[in-house]
Amino acid sequence: MAENPQLFGNGMPVPFHGEMFVLARDGVEFHVDKIPSAPGGHAKTKGTIYLSNIRMVFVAAKPVGNFFAFDMPLLYVHGEKFNQPIFHCNNISGFVEPVVPESQNRALYSTHTFKILFKEGGCGTFVPLFLNLITSVRRYNQFEAQPATVPRVDPMQAAQTPVDDMMRHAYVDPHDPTKIFLQQPAAESQLRRRNYHGPAENVY
Repeated sequence: MAENPQLFGNGMPVPFHGEMFVLARDGVEFHVDKIPSAPGGHAKTKGTIYLSNIRMVFVAAKPVGNFFAFDMPLLYVHGEKFNQPIFHCNNISGFVEPVVPESQNRALYSTHTFKILFKEGGCGTFVPLFLNLITSVRRYNQFEAQPATVPRVDPMQAAQTPVDDMMRHAYVDPHDPTKIFLQQPAAESQLRRRNYHGPAENVY
């Protein structure tokens, strides 16, 4: 994971080279623990989830302390589960490992627990696409998510996963406000990122 990734002024994440955004889902509630910049170390807020062939990014509608966004590489997510409680809203829960700079000690970073709650509208489009995409990313990269192995994997490997066919044949739930990007959203600039720890740069 990476806290507060680079965003454009409209809230869209600044893309990596080779990144394709699959969907955006507004009106979700997001919970994540072990966030130093959030009050009490736990962020709980509403906003938008962006899903791409590399990662899932939550962007808060309003900052919580200094927390405004959370980036979860798909190859670093594990234990994901779709929950349908009887008396509460449907949600996805799971764990995500930190993206640790090469110069820093992995032992100084903790695994995060996250939850995405669908309180506004259905989730019949988002959930199948998310679960199919994360399964495809692992299969295509011959990777099985385990906490012990995750930090040694380059999260950018996921960019090689083909997603066009999956997007074209996605089931669209009329009660789910998820927006599927059949064309990539127009960026405010030509900025692109090469990796998780370097700055964005212009591409011409």
